[in-house]
Amino acid sequence: MTETVEIPQQDAASEETTDALSRLEQEGEIAADYLEGLLDIADLDGDIDMDVEGDRASVSIISDESRELQKLVGRDGEVLEALQELTRLAVHRETGERSRLMLDISGHRARKRGELVEIGDRAVEEVRAGGAPVKLRPMTPFERKVVHDAVKAAGLRSESEGEEPERCVVVLPA
Repeated sequence: MTETVEIPQQDAASEETTDALSRLEQEGEIAADYLEGLLDIADLDGDIDMDVEGDRASVSIISDESRELQKLVGRDGEVLEALQELTRLAVHRETGERSRLMLDISGHRARKRGELVEIGDRAVEEVRAGGAPVKLRPMTPFERKVVHDAVKAAGLRSESEGEEPERCVVVLPA
């Protein structure tokens, strides 16, 4: 007698989610390998932490000697931004697909995100109190994204205006 065992089929949405997650995990692994090589070349100590946050891979370099890693952050995160782009290119070279990977070093980006949420919250309060749009200082694409998300979470609208590098967020009444 032959026994038939039915294997449950994953639905298409579940398969897409699994595929996207494994693709993002692969991006994180490629990025971690690239960054480990970079740390070795620069003779810097650091641990690499990989995660998937929403729809992007996230890689962090952390160290007990965070002062040592400040070289990789640079003034106002300029070196960090450049390293993120180089890491994205390394991932692209391996996968053939554009990466939206986020890189953080010694918690710089996490601290920056907290500061930007506060800026967005203050602008929201100013718009609610005065009823007029509030234009913020020029920001990088990462900074603008964080502020847009904070404004949206507070129930108001925002838009970017201007040309790089002077592009800024304008917070608008509801």
